[in-house]
Amino acid sequence: MSSKKKQAPTFEESLAELEALVERMEAGDLSLEESLSAFERGIGLTRSCQEALQAAEQKVEMLTSRAADAPTEPFSDDA
Repeated sequence: MSSKKKQAPTFEESLAELEALVERMEAGDLSLEESLSAFERGIGLTRSCQEALQAAEQKVEMLTSRAADAPTEPFSDDA
C-alpha cells in the first residue's frame, strides 16, 4: 500500500469529469443504477467546482482590495 495521500482533483480535472458524466447521461445508454451513481458523482463534482470558484473569487477580492477595510465588489455576470 502507498503511504501517500491521494490529492484532490484540480478544478479543471473535476470539470472535465463532470462534462464526461453529463455526456454519458445524455447519451441515454446507462441503466437506472448507473444513472443515479453518475448523478450522485456529478453533484459532488459540482460542489467541489463551486467551492474552488468561491475560494478563487475571495482571493481575487483580497488581492485587489485597496485597503484592509475596503468594501468588496461583486463580479458582473455580463461576459
